[in-house]
This record gives sequence, structure tokens and C-alpha cells, in this order.
Amino acid sequence: MRAMSFFRRLLGGKHDGVERPTQNLLSLCDALLSERGEYASASLAREALVAYQGLDERQRDAFFDALARQYSPSAEAVSRAAAAYQAEPTPENLLRLQNSVEPARQELFRRLNMAPGGTAALVEMRRRLLTGLETHPHWRAIDLDLMHLLRSWFNRGFLRLERIDWRTSALVLEKLIQYEAVHAIHGWRDLRRRLESDRRCFAFFHPQLPDEPIIFIEVALARGMSAHVQPLLDVGSPVGTLANVDCAMFYSITNCQEGLRGISFGNLLIKQVAEDLKREFPHLRRFATLSPIPGFRRWLDENRMRVAVGAEGKERLALLSRLEDPAWQFGEVPEALQSLLMRLCAYYLLNAKQGLEPLDAVARFHLGNGAALERLNWMGDCSEQGMSRSAGLMVNYVYWLAEVERNHERYFREHHIVASPLVEKLARECPLGAQAEKGAAA
Repeated sequence: MRAMSFFRRLLGGKHDGVERPTQNLLSLCDALLSERGEYASASLAREALVAYQGLDERQRDAFFDALARQYSPSAEAVSRAAAAYQAEPTPENLLRLQNSVEPARQELFRRLNMAPGGTAALVEMRRRLLTGLETHPHWRAIDLDLMHLLRSWFNRGFLRLERIDWRTSALVLEKLIQYEAVHAIHGWRDLRRRLESDRRCFAFFHPQLPDEPIIFIEVALARGMSAHVQPLLDVGSPVGTLANVDCAMFYSITNCQEGLRGISFGNLLIKQVAEDLKREFPHLRRFATLSPIPGFRRWLDENRMRVAVGAEGKERLALLSRLEDPAWQFGEVPEALQSLLMRLCAYYLLNAKQGLEPLDAVARFHLGNGAALERLNWMGDCSEQGMSRSAGLMVNYVYWLAEVERNHERYFREHHIVASPLVEKLARECPLGAQAEKGAAA
């Protein structure tokens, strides 16, 4: 304690201009960086986290400002170390260069992580940081440091895969209801149906967050590839016979920790779950998703006038105007409208881009993991959310286990999308596809 008080007195003037609670926290951080004893470091780390958690929003913003401003590498020190290494590239000079480049923030976060609950506190710190990045772009440096460390601390070697069933602790089951982000779980009865014998739920856990799922996936064991999500979500649906199942349908994947955003867990989870299910049910022939297409309606609204081009443009525009009626799907839907929407959606998934990758975030995720775009499903999700974001359409991505790695490599090397002939045909028949071909020929 005497040493801690000494550091506070020594460093107190360094953080003038901020409120006392923030100033005290920054002095604790400085003392923590200066401490060499393991026991004292753990004690300081614990005290610093308590101080951080006691900050209000304004004080926390000031703390983040100070982290970004005062704990970055010295440009002069980096330049000197780089010049020394360039003049004499010895291991010692390389180490000095590496030490000069690493921000003091990273070492601070490592030491804060020594406190009980430190990992969870840093995940929560990043969650709060992310909410303010847009208005405080200079915080990006802090985010990069936290991301660098969290990627190491949450790599596959530390994660534990667990099956969630009705015997799992009520604390974890409550978290599933709370976190489910794709298809809301409406209470315990709904959750219990999703955990029956013809269903599986798996989650990754981390030793430092034992009762907090990192990510979880819900699976329906089915006969044939499902085209509609409502039967899978129906609380009153009969429990299927496992002897007849030949397809595992991944119908919901939820990342639970906002503070771990940008750290990829889904690809690891899907592949390991597929391997576990294959061992449990050797007769499974296909592993597929029933996925939303969250950006389709927005893209369609933005590109509607492009659809109006050509001899049949007015007719197509008239068909699409039906979507303006919130209850359009409850009446008689013209076959021409269904055909048009299917073709436009196939074109969207294959050709609408964000840079070199698909514009659709769910498509980027599954295609990047090595899946193939297999089938579009009319009225796959007729819920209010499904209608508003994708006109009720859903898509099946298939994970052919023997081809996943090859598809993954082609996607990242060539941005190649593996799609079934039927989806490719629908995209070619889309009016926008025909316009693109005509433009290329001209």
C-alpha cells in the first residue's frame, strides 16, 4: 500500500484536467504498469477495475481519451529503435524495436486481466468502447489493442464446446433466451421445444466466462432440407423420429458477447458441430442452413428503378409496388411477382457487392466459411421480420464437409461463390443480369 501511495503522489500531476475519479483511475493504471511484484500487481489490477466500474459515462469517456492520448508509442523512440535495427539488425535491436512499437495500453490490459474477473471486465470495456467509436474515432487505437489481445485469449484452444439441453443450468438457459438474435425465444416452453430430442443446441464457453455462452447454434434434425422456418419454430410441432433424419439444419447462430465483435467463432463452431453430429448420426447426408437474407428488401428498394428499364419495365415496377402493402402476402400473389422476386434475390446474392465480397452479411459469413449457396425458398420466413427484410425469402447454404476447405480457399483467393446451377440460372434470368450482359456485349 505504501508503494501504491507513492506512485499516486509521484504521478498525480500527469493527469491534471480530468475529474478526480478518472484521475485516480489513471494513477492506478500508471502504478500498475510500474509494479513488478505479482501479488501487488493483482491487487492493483483489482482496485483499478473497481475504480473503472465506478465511473459515470462522462468520466469513462475521459478515461478512454487518456488511454488513446497518453498510452501510445513514442514516435521518437520508435524512430530511434528502427534506425538502430536498420543499421545493425541484431536480435537485441529487434527486441528493442518491438518493445518501442507496442503501446503501453497492451501491457496495461494484460495486467488488468490478472484481476479476478479481469477478462470479463475487458470484454465489457470493449463493448462500451465500441458504442462510442463513431463519435470518438481516436478510440480506434484502443480498440485495435483490445482486439489483438482478445483474439489471443479467445482462440480455439481456450474455448470449450458444450451441448445445451434441458439439464443445463437455468442460468445458462436464461442467457439463451436473452441473447437469441435470429428467431426470438418466447419463454421456457418455446426453449424446451428447441431442446427436444430432434433438436440440438451447442455453445462455446471460455474458462474466464463460465456461465456466459460466447456463441451458440441451434440445429434441427430433419428428413430432407428444410425450406420454411416456421415449422422449425412451432412450439406445438411433433417431435421427429431420429431414425429417419438425414439432414442437420442450422437455423440460428447467435454471437452473445458484443465486446467480442469482429472475432470469428462461427466457422469453428459450425465445423465442429457438424463433425460431432456426424459421429452421433452417421446416416446424416447433409449439413445445411436455413438463413435469412437481411439486406434484400433494402437493396431492392434502392435498385427498383433499375428494374423498370426495358420493354417490360413498367409491368415489373407495378408488380413490385404490391410490396408497399404490409399485407401483400396474404392475398393472391401473382406467379409473375414470385418469379421476379426469386430472380432478383438470386442476382442480389451472387452479384450485389461490398468491395469484392457479397453485400449480404449472412452470405459473406457462410460463403467465407466454405459453404455453397444451394437454394432459395419462397416464403421461407413469413414472420413480420422476414417479410420486412427479405420479402419472406430464405436461403439454404450447404456445408459439404469434403469441400468446405476448398470452397473457403477459393472464396478468399478468388472471391468465388459456389452456387447451385438453379441459383445461377435464376440470377442470369434476372432483368438486372440481362442488362449487365447487354452492357458487356456493347
